[in-house]
Order: sequence, then C-alpha cells, then structure tokens
Amino acid sequence: MAPRVAIVHDWMVSMRGGERVLESLCRLFPRAPIFTLRYRPEAVSPELAARDVRTAFTDRLTRALPLGATDFRALLPLFPLAIESFRLDAFDLVISSSHAVAKGAIAGPGAMHISYVHSPMRYIWEAAADYQPAVPGGAIGRAAFAALGLYLRRWDLAATKRVDVLCANSSYTRARIRRTYDRDAEIIEPPVDTARFARIADPRPPDGEPTYLCVSALVPYKRVELAVRAFSEPGRRGRLVVVGEGAERARLERLAGPKVTLRGRVDDAELDRLYAGCQAVVHPALDDFGIVPVEALAAGRPVVAFAAGGSLDSVRDGETGVLYAEPTVAALGAALDRLERLTFDPARLRAAARRFDRATFEDRFGAFVESSLGRKRGGLSGPRDR
Repeated sequence: MAPRVAIVHDWMVSMRGGERVLESLCRLFPRAPIFTLRYRPEAVSPELAARDVRTAFTDRLTRALPLGATDFRALLPLFPLAIESFRLDAFDLVISSSHAVAKGAIAGPGAMHISYVHSPMRYIWEAAADYQPAVPGGAIGRAAFAALGLYLRRWDLAATKRVDVLCANSSYTRARIRRTYDRDAEIIEPPVDTARFARIADPRPPDGEPTYLCVSALVPYKRVELAVRAFSEPGRRGRLVVVGEGAERARLERLAGPKVTLRGRVDDAELDRLYAGCQAVVHPALDDFGIVPVEALAAGRPVVAFAAGGSLDSVRDGETGVLYAEPTVAALGAALDRLERLTFDPARLRAAARRFDRATFEDRFGAFVESSLGRKRGGLSGPRDR
C-alpha cells in the first residue's frame, strides 16, 4: 500500500526557489495535502494554487490583523507553536520543505519525517548580527530580538532531533547542518526549469554599454548593496538592473547611481526578457544554493558570483563565470573587469545547467524517499525513533 503523505512548507506567499522545490514535491506526491503557516493563492503558481492547502492559525491571524503581504513575519515568536499545531497523525510520511520552522512539524507515531532543508534559520544562527540593526524599537527591540533568537535556537535544535532524515540543497548547506545540528544530510540540488531558460536567445554584442542583471530578494545577507555600489562608482562600464523586493529596497534606491535600476518584482515573462537583454548575471549573495546562477547558465549567461556558499556548486571560475573572494565593492569591480576580458560559449553554459534540471531532481528525490522508507521498514530507524 502506498504511504499516506503530507507536505509541510514554511509559507506560500511568493514563487522563489523553495516554492519550485514544493512544485516538484507535489508532482512526486500528487495526492498529498500541503500544510503551511501563511498562504496567498494569488501569489503562487496555478499548480500550487490548485492543491489542497491547509493553514495554521497564523494565516487567520494575519488576515485579521493589519499586516501586509510579508509583515506576517512579525508573528515569528508564534511560528514554532503554529507548525507544531498541525495534526499529522493520519499520515505515514511527512515531507517538510524548510528554511525556517517547517521541519519542526510533528509526525505521527511510527511515521517517517524527511526534511528537505533549504537552510537552517539564517536569522537566528550565523546571520543574526546582520538582521539585528534593522530591528525596530531601539535598544529594547534589539534586546527582545536577542531573547527571541535564544528561544528559537533552543527550539530549532530540539525540533530537528525529531526528524528522521535530513536532505540538503548544497554542500554548503550540508556543512551548516553538520555545524548547527550535528547531523548529516544527503545532498540533492534543487530543481531548475532549464527548458524554460533554454528558449532565451544567445546574447548579442551590446549596442553601447553592456547590461548586467541581479535577481535577488532585497535582504541583508543577499549583499545586493555591493552590486549597487559597484555600478554606481564613477567610470564603471555597464548598467545594472536589479529585480526583487525586500526590506532593503528603499535604502538601495538611495544608494543607486544613474546606471542602476531597481525594478521590484516582475513576472516570468518580463524576467525572461531581462535575461535575454543582459550580458551576464551578478550574484553577490552568500547563498545556501543559489537558483539564480543556475537560471543564468541555463539562459546562456555567465555569472559573477561571490566565491562561497552554494554558488560554488554551479559557478566555475573562468568556465561558467567569474568568482571573487572578498565581499567588497573593489573585489566585485575587479571581477567585472575580468569578465569583460573573457569569452563564454552559451552552449557550454547551458550544458552546465542541465544537471540541475527539474526532472533530475524529481528522479533523485523520489529514489531518496523510497530508499529511506525501505531502511525504516528494514528496521534501520532514524534519530526520532531511537
């Protein structure tokens, strides 16, 4: 008999890399309901909006309070309680897609819980110092944030012990899981719809200055400020288009020079047009995996990326792009200069992206689930059972 499957995802308020993984999970388990803390059906793909989505009390509370589309994160202190409130006793297999609290969902007795970890909660672990200065309320607000971080770290450690099997989206995330939770994880890189980006025409010699593209959430750890400052420096050749939304947007707009344009969020058709019009993609983030560099390669565009994190799984210096070692404007500027002296074959870039294709992910993750269930049936239990 096929196992009864539930999928748990942190929140469904946009279409980013985590939601592309969620789409693939839904294809693998077409009858599985999705449990989530916040749901905006108009903000996700039709494929996800058509699913059986079940929400926690945080979704109803967000609708009752004067909170914006993303301000529901003000309810962060309630997220552990909310994720543990889901009744999952009727399911044999729970699959969580987690960058925050989803892996804290409680599977029923005897059930298996497999968690696909996009990232340990960055804002309570190593990046807490990056977020703390932006906390409202002055010294009192920062003290409250520190206390909340301590509570969430303790909860996160305890919640992760309940998970049977962990899966990481990159070698970088696997190392962070080992360091944070003292657990190992299987690496299965997330899916990219390479066929979609393969339809984009090869780049043409620029008519005038080249255009570069940066696609990113505008939050501190993405380091979009480096790209904005680099292209705002006097004498910098090229223009920069930034796509994305986030708390940093207003500040970045104040920093931006005349060669930098912040476009906000765009739909897929417009994003494809922007990829078609750029010569290369700039990715300054220290990402857990980095979907954007793979999308760029699938579109036949080289990537200028920070030489750490998940980008190292896809960007090869001098082959598929240029890496820079220091998170500084000077280092990024030098990398941009070096990129202009190199030539990249779009066909080779597209070929490098194909190992991250959606079908590959679904084959690998499906086989991983089957093998994990087989080990459990054979009596090789996970940490939660022990």
